[in-house]
Amino acid sequence: MRVAGPTRRSVYGAWLVLLAVASLVVSLMAGEHGPTWHELLQVLRGQGQVVTQWLVLTVRLPRALVALAVGAALGLAGALFQSITRNPFGSPDVMGLTAGASAGAVATIMLWPGLMPVGAAAVAGAFLAILLVWLCSGSGFRSPHHMVVAGIGVGAMAFAFVQFSLSSLRRDEALEAALWLHGSLASRHWGDVISMGIALLALMPLALALRAPLLVLELGDDVAHALGVPVVRTRVCAVVLGVLAAAAAVSVAGPIAFVALAAPPIARMCAGGDGPQPLLAASTGAVMLALADLMARHTSATGLPVGIVTAGIGGMYLAFLLVREWRTKAP
Repeated sequence: MRVAGPTRRSVYGAWLVLLAVASLVVSLMAGEHGPTWHELLQVLRGQGQVVTQWLVLTVRLPRALVALAVGAALGLAGALFQSITRNPFGSPDVMGLTAGASAGAVATIMLWPGLMPVGAAAVAGAFLAILLVWLCSGSGFRSPHHMVVAGIGVGAMAFAFVQFSLSSLRRDEALEAALWLHGSLASRHWGDVISMGIALLALMPLALALRAPLLVLELGDDVAHALGVPVVRTRVCAVVLGVLAAAAAVSVAGPIAFVALAAPPIARMCAGGDGPQPLLAASTGAVMLALADLMARHTSATGLPVGIVTAGIGGMYLAFLLVREWRTKAP
């Protein structure tokens, strides 16, 4: 018997909540010097040893919450951009937004330190990237395929700027910058948790309000016009929200690859239904990045940047997408 769409979404949403809670608990307890259940409960009640409180509340809990929040922001950005481009490859990674945000952050960290806050620089870089995509696509945001091609070119230019910046640094500075540019959740703190929480609380309701017009827009501009949907305004609002979500994630954790690409189609496949799924895509991205961070922490003695883990998994997913597209279009 086939399960109805709303029921599938509810079941999938419940599984996501359980996985998020489980990843949070494992992140707090796993590894060397991890607390036992009894010690963890004591810490949560404000008791326990000072060292255990420091490990849980200062080191591990902020990192785990940032992983969930950054993954949610990337999943949200991916859902918005894949909807407006009507293309499973239309994620912030492919569109050049992640590279643009990285270039903005690198510029203020390395070349012009103190010019502006890192978060503001990442937002500025992302908006500059999407402006170049708008100019290079030849038809604004009306041609999804042109946007993807232009985004690849803009991303390549931003990546070249980042590499040029790295080449002008001292060795120790370049190593530190390279770690950030791989995408890392190490040494996150409560300020990062608060900034990501504010970003998600501001962006998610607006994205949910855009879901209905974006669903109509996926049918084509002519149909959307006929049904009274403001096509240009809807597309621009979705682009702005997607840019802000991607820039917020990059400013906190660096350019983490492929979460924005994979989370939205996984949410659609598992939950069913048509159109963008902003909340489910964000929840899927949160769980994906939390699990990837657990893998990164325990892969080696020193731990890997989480962006390396997501890039490895995402590369296999991208190959799967390309093969599926090729088989679909093959005669």
